[in-house]
Order: sequence, then C-alpha cells, then structure tokens
Amino acid sequence: MGSLSWEVIGVIDTEGDRAEWVFPAEPGAVRTARAAVRGQLHGWDLDCVSDLTTLLVSELVTNSLRYAAGPIGVRLVRPAGLGDPLLVEVSDPLPDLPHERAARLEDEHGRGLQLVAGSSRRWGTRPGVTGKTVWFELAVPH
Repeated sequence: MGSLSWEVIGVIDTEGDRAEWVFPAEPGAVRTARAAVRGQLHGWDLDCVSDLTTLLVSELVTNSLRYAAGPIGVRLVRPAGLGDPLLVEVSDPLPDLPHERAARLEDEHGRGLQLVAGSSRRWGTRPGVTGKTVWFELAVPH
C-alpha cells in the first residue's frame, strides 16, 4: 500500500477483519480506493468478490466526489464465517441521504445506486454525526 499513500489522507486500519481508509475528495480518490480495496480483498483471499466490490466502491466514491466536498471514508469488514457477507461502507460529510432513481437511457449519470441495489445482498444508508454512510453486503461464494 505504500505506493498509494500520497493519495490517501489516512489508513485507519488494514489488519485483522476490518480495513478502513480516508481519501481526499479529489478525482484520484476513485482509482486509489479501487486499488486499496482490491489489494485488501486479495490479502483476505476474497478475489472471488474483488471485481464486483471494486466496481461498487468506484460508483459510491464517484457519487461522493460529485456531491460532497470533504474526505471520503471506505471501510471493509471481512466475513466472520461461512455464509456471512462482506460488508462495505462508503462515507462522506454530506448529510443528504442518496436515493435510488431510475436513470433514462440518455442519462449519463444516476446508475450507481441501481448497480449497488441490483448486485448486493442488502444495501442501505444511514446518517452519521457529520455526514452519511452508504453500505452494502455481498455474498461470498464458498
């Protein structure tokens, strides 16, 4: 992860069953978040969900960049046991909770939450002390 450090505000934790990072609200955050998530999932031997997780994190970090002007947090929680999901959270300082909407064919934006809803086992949002978190769970194949 050393090569990522110049674009990461803080690596909160990457040991054990949780990994957390804080990225600046800058365009490079999407690329850096993808690399951090992919690397962590590889380290946990969860390559089976790496592509999908990385895609969904990219969508949510992009949404945060579009609407928020502060740091973006990404958190992964490794499944505790067989049949448990991978939990992924993306947080930003904007308190407005996002809503899934039906994008029209000609729309260039608006499909991120549709992807999350259609690809995850469960997903949701929750307000925080200074913003919000969008979370989703992915089933991990045996």
